[in-house]
Amino acid sequence: MRVLSGVQSSGTLHIGNYFGAIAQHIELQHAHECFFFIANYHALTSVQDAARLRQLTLDVALDYLALGLDPQKAALFRQSDVPEVCELAWVLCTVTGMGLLERGTSYRDKVENGLPASVGLFYYPVLMAADILIYNSDTVPVGKDQTQHIEFARDMAGYFNNTFGKPVFKLPTARLNEAAIVPGTDGRKMSKSYGNAIEIFGEPKAIARKYKSEFKTDSTPVEAPKDPDTCNLFAHLKLLAPPEELEDWRQRYRKGGVGYGHVKTRLVELYEARFGPFRERRAHLAAHPDEVEDILRAGAQRARAVAQRVMHDVRTACGIVTARS
Repeated sequence: MRVLSGVQSSGTLHIGNYFGAIAQHIELQHAHECFFFIANYHALTSVQDAARLRQLTLDVALDYLALGLDPQKAALFRQSDVPEVCELAWVLCTVTGMGLLERGTSYRDKVENGLPASVGLFYYPVLMAADILIYNSDTVPVGKDQTQHIEFARDMAGYFNNTFGKPVFKLPTARLNEAAIVPGTDGRKMSKSYGNAIEIFGEPKAIARKYKSEFKTDSTPVEAPKDPDTCNLFAHLKLLAPPEELEDWRQRYRKGGVGYGHVKTRLVELYEARFGPFRERRAHLAAHPDEVEDILRAGAQRARAVAQRVMHDVRTACGIVTARS
């Protein structure tokens, strides 16, 4: 089974990215054929500084490799190294109605949270569909809030197949990630664009400050019982603490006597225990960018070989002629 997923290079990766996607990707590489791309074209909707985009793209690769992605098992590559993706996106938009894109919830959510209402942001689902379909992907790991993008990709595949009368595209399925949405320091979903993130490779002092000083909590007294199921700090405990400790925290919450300060202190310790051991590997990779470039180039070659075969079938189906080299 071929698994396809991508992550935007629009900001420093955070623990919401890790628990929502990266951890699952690293696990899947051991059992399936995996293509993971760094979505630098998508990132242009929010990052329009060339030097910053280049650095963020490299940072995503460093993070994935440091956290355990094995380039011998999974193809890791830049979206921009497979130009056929943009060609396919144009073809797909010629058979896709405006009504489909107007139903996109991600566009409305991002505009409501301050991103400019650009054509690129509106067109985002078409490029995402091209990302999925061009590799003949069987399944795409996503959170529940991203399932609409997979539905859109299936719709666009169907539009193309029906319009041109050839089953060029298979219909991919969503592989739902069971991890809950990770709350940010302000209580909203953790996001690179909201400024509320706990970075995966943040400096220890900065992470301690975010948990202890920036993480918003209510004014429930220390001695009062608290509901673990509605507490954003407890949501982080569920991700970072071992099961036995988590159950102990749950009982203490309900009994009362737990201060949010105690929880924050423990979360700083748990964060460091989880991510600290990967820092040395990341530092080594950052000091050897040529090694990382070789990995990305090899991943792109694997991915583009598939994309070129699919685009040949697309062009044949719809009558696009290109000069023979």
